[in-house]
Formats: sequence, C-alpha cells, structure tokens
Amino acid sequence: MPPTNYDELKQAITERFPGMSKQLQGIARFALERPNELALGTVAAIAGAAGVQPSAMVRFANALDFSGFSEMQQIFRGRLVERSVSYRERIEQLRQGKRNGGPGSATGVLHQSVSDAISELGHLEESVKTAQFNAAIRLIAGAPRIHVLAQRRAFPVACYLAYALSQLELRTHLLDGVGGMLSEVVRGIAGREVLIAVSFRNYSAGVIEAAADCHRRGVPVIAITDSPLSPLKANARISFELGDDSSRPFRSLVAPLCLAQALVVSTGHQLAGTIEHRRAASPRKAAA
Repeated sequence: MPPTNYDELKQAITERFPGMSKQLQGIARFALERPNELALGTVAAIAGAAGVQPSAMVRFANALDFSGFSEMQQIFRGRLVERSVSYRERIEQLRQGKRNGGPGSATGVLHQSVSDAISELGHLEESVKTAQFNAAIRLIAGAPRIHVLAQRRAFPVACYLAYALSQLELRTHLLDGVGGMLSEVVRGIAGREVLIAVSFRNYSAGVIEAAADCHRRGVPVIAITDSPLSPLKANARISFELGDDSSRPFRSLVAPLCLAQALVVSTGHQLAGTIEHRRAASPRKAAA
C-alpha cells in the first residue's frame, strides 16, 4: 500500500533507500531536498533537474508502491498546499531577484542569502516535532555530561553548543579529535552521558563512526543532520533532519544554529523549572 501523506512517504523512502539502485538513491535525495520541485514540475522537467530520464522517475514511484509518478506527486502537492502561500510567494520574489540588485551584484547576493535563510527557518519550524524537541531537552538537562561532536562545515554548530551549554553550568565536552584521539575519547563516554552529533552531506566519517560506537554501547545520541537518509539517523535516539539542498554551492548554517540556540534556551528553562520545583518542595519536607 503506498504512503498516504508526506510523513509516511519520507519514512518509506528512508526504509527502502538502502535497497535502491544508485540512480533511484539519487532521485530519493533530490525528492527530500527539493520537495517543492517534485510538487510543481512536470515529470520531464523534474527528471531533467535530477539528471535522470523520465522513466527513472516512474520507477522510483513504483519502488514506493505508487501506480505511477502522478500518484506520488499528489503527496508532494498536498504538502505544499498545507504551507502558507503568501509566505512562499514572498520568498520566491526574493529568489527571482525582484528586489534591489540582480543575482550577481553584492546586494543580489545578500538578498539571495536572506531568502535562503527565510526558507530554511520556515522548513526548520515545520520539520521539528514538539515531542522530539522536548525529549532532547530532557536528555540534555538530565545528563551527567554532554559530549558534542562535529567536523568540517558543521563544526561551528558544535562549538556553539559546547560554549552555550557550559554557560548553563552543565558539564560539556567538545570532541575535537586533536592528535587523532577521537575514537579513544569516544570509547570513554559512559552510558548515562549524551552525545550530540552534527553532520551534513557529505557526512564526516569520524562523526558517523562515533555515533555508531555510542549507539552500540547504549549511549543516547542526539543527531542534528540534513535528511532521513543521513547515516546518523540509524544510530540516533533523537534525530533532527533539517533539510539541506546539496545542489547549492554554499550551504547555510542558519537552521542548525537556530535549532542549537533553541535547544540551549529550552534546556535553561527546564533546569530553572527543576530548581524552582525543588525549592518549593523543600519547606513542605521540612514542615513534615
């Protein structure tokens, strides 16, 4: 039976991705990174953008139990209808360079960056579920020690988390792998501690291996990544999949940094609430 909504479709793509051919895997990444194009384009136009033949798009739909491409496209269109039309139109105007400056000018680059950031943040708000966000807060606030790991482009996110969580007086350790000692340090992470791992395509092997090692030993892993197809997802207790169009030459960190800041602030609220609860309970215990 084919998926009936976008969440089910994402889950089906994630589950069947390992068994797909290389060509279909490429279409799967394209579909999850650029769902709006899947919703609005013709099969020929979408196939051209994905670098495949139209027949491959049909095979991809069939692999997900749809009778044809059009049936699958209705799922993507349904997702698009749920979003704010006026908001998206405003972003599209920015993308088309209808405001100051063409795409090659200094102001054009700035406006393009702003429009991309707005789009990212809109997707972030839609993709992060309240239950998983709250679960991550409980893990972070309750851990005796928090380890944060990222490499290359994602490293600034880890640096911010390590700094900001330490300001909450939480024991926080930035895993930087100095001296090639990353695997040895990871093996020392205890079961009640938490690993926050951040990686985007092309994924850092060291981060993936560290998350897998922690997962095998029962250490909770919170992943901040870009896609349900990310290798981090399989080893994470909680996985935030923010979306990241890998076709862009310069990919933004706006969404992951915004998520990181929200996690820190919410953890602070959680800790403050716990302290107030304990203080309120203390007089009653003394009176008893």
